[in-house]
Amino acid sequence: METEKIISELSYKAVRSSGAGGQNVNKVSSKVVLTFDLHHSQALNEAEKLLIETKLSSRLTADLVLILNCDEDRSQFRNKEIVTKRFLELIKTALQVPKVRKPTKIPKSVIRKRIKDKKSISEVKKNRRKPDF
Repeated sequence: METEKIISELSYKAVRSSGAGGQNVNKVSSKVVLTFDLHHSQALNEAEKLLIETKLSSRLTADLVLILNCDEDRSQFRNKEIVTKRFLELIKTALQVPKVRKPTKIPKSVIRKRIKDKKSISEVKKNRRKPDF
């Protein structure tokens, strides 16, 4: 993953923040909206695109565009940094391939113990029966 190339493909848009905050909210566009078009990305190869598409399918639009918002800070510049960092972490976690689980072999001692326990329980149940004359 080439972070510099991916960052160059991002597009930012500053919009007015919603919610409480007085007159400043109505005047200043401090909220930052980041969009990343996965389909037209040159920084990722086809395998990486497919992996991201499957892992982030709930966060992608129908046109395979990832949209992230940030309005945590009053500064537009700081919001841009926060949303970029969040985006890079999201892509990094989506590109991680989980390790393949290797099934372990059951030890012979465990198998022997299980069979021994079954026999002892069977013997106890046999002894509970009425005697057969």
